[in-house]
Amino acid sequence: SVKAESGKDFMLSEKYGYLHSCPTNLGTGMRASVHVDLPGWTKEGLPALKARCEELGLQPRGTRGESGGQTGITYDISNKHRLGYSEVELVQKMIDGVNTLWKEDKELVAKQG
Repeated sequence: SVKAESGKDFMLSEKYGYLHSCPTNLGTGMRASVHVDLPGWTKEGLPALKARCEELGLQPRGTRGESGGQTGITYDISNKHRLGYSEVELVQKMIDGVNTLWKEDKELVAKQG
């Protein structure tokens, strides 16, 4: 293993957990996500959805992953922050935010006709 070959141990912080080269993986590093159809937000445009997700502490992605792009009306919505929050807080942020987006989406669809 790399650990055995290098003779070095992993860095472990009592406060943040295992330390990695990517700061988003500090702490729990947990990303909770759900795929959800958002036809109303799709019609409003990706910049509008991204702005709303920012306000809610969420991150929208296409269903093809981080760099796979967006197709259709289905989005992968996840918690934006990974550091400084418990697992419960991270999952609850995603659940509350997705529920808000879904409710707003229904209103947008009705408004858009």
